Amino acid sequence: MSAKPERLASIDRLRGLVMLLMMVDHTREFFYLGHQVSDPMDLATTPPDLAATRLIAHSCAPVFVALTGLAAWLYGANRSVGETSAFLLKRGLFLIALELTWVSFAWTFALPPKVLFLQVIWAIGASMLVLAGLIHLPRVWIAAIGVAIVAGHNLLDTIHIAPGQSGHALWAILHQRDFIDLAPGFRARTSYPLLPWIGTMALGYAAGPWFSGAMTSQQRQRLLVKIGGAMLVVFAVLRVTNIYGEPVPWSVQPSAVMTALSFLNLTKYPPSLDFLLVTLGIACLLLAAWDRQKGGVLAVLGGAPLFFYLLHLYVLHLSHLGAAWWMGHSAIEVPSVAWLWAIAAALAPPLWWATRWFAGVKRRSPAWWLRYL
Repeated sequence: MSAKPERLASIDRLRGLVMLLMMVDHTREFFYLGHQVSDPMDLATTPPDLAATRLIAHSCAPVFVALTGLAAWLYGANRSVGETSAFLLKRGLFLIALELTWVSFAWTFALPPKVLFLQVIWAIGASMLVLAGLIHLPRVWIAAIGVAIVAGHNLLDTIHIAPGQSGHALWAILHQRDFIDLAPGFRARTSYPLLPWIGTMALGYAAGPWFSGAMTSQQRQRLLVKIGGAMLVVFAVLRVTNIYGEPVPWSVQPSAVMTALSFLNLTKYPPSLDFLLVTLGIACLLLAAWDRQKGGVLAVLGGAPLFFYLLHLYVLHLSHLGAAWWMGHSAIEVPSVAWLWAIAAALAPPLWWATRWFAGVKRRSPAWWLRYL
């Protein structure tokens, strides 16, 4: 059996940061139901503080997916391609099953559900299945495929297949966010169309050697700054000119704040090229900044990210139900966006302690199944 690789604190810190931001956004889903936002947001009806909160959380999914690809390379660094591929297949199937059961129930507490929402855990699991095949190719090919998908998938934005037409289900899974009828009264919602996420995970895998012992910390930091800076420059050029990379152009608004929000109001479902450039560019800069730092509060959360993800959904849902019961209502909605941040801040410490405990159990235990969590 291969020894467990040493965890990289910079990666765990980045995971931990985006998980906290994700929890704020998910707090909105439970405690601010009357203020749902579109994608991209309608800035005419979305208050600036709510829009800013949503934009801050945009980094979560791209970072999750890219770091999953990176973790796959680190896992396979001292293993055969066949063993790594088999692990990706099994864990990918496990994550898809988890999305359809434990995660789906966490959002609705409904049995049986009327709609299966295929969200980020589904996207990660399904992308791992594809990556399991891609890793048999040379790394340069994997990088090229990732770049081609991420940079080119917006060329497909004009292709729409209506429900009932041939190929609709497959295209809804790959690129067109839509509902898929599975049975009378039962359907799936492809919240996270897969194609750009597959490209993002491929890029994360291709970046794996940057975090190996073959590259010094100084070399890695310089490379991450160059790559992250280049991504942000390309984003700025594409976004300023409105020529490509984002289906919805920005425009000058009545105030500087609203103009900035318009500029950053990017499509997430599926993620546009501009969306991925800005979120992954910032992620590269954070990895560079944290490269030589050890541990920390955020790294604890990054040590058991799937456990935190599952736990925080149930804690948020039960907290909402408990607050509604206490107030004598069927549901409760907080009066402002500031409350969302306050609720997330109050729940973060106990979730941190629980995640710290589980990370320790996972680290010490020889149980094979813990590798999947």
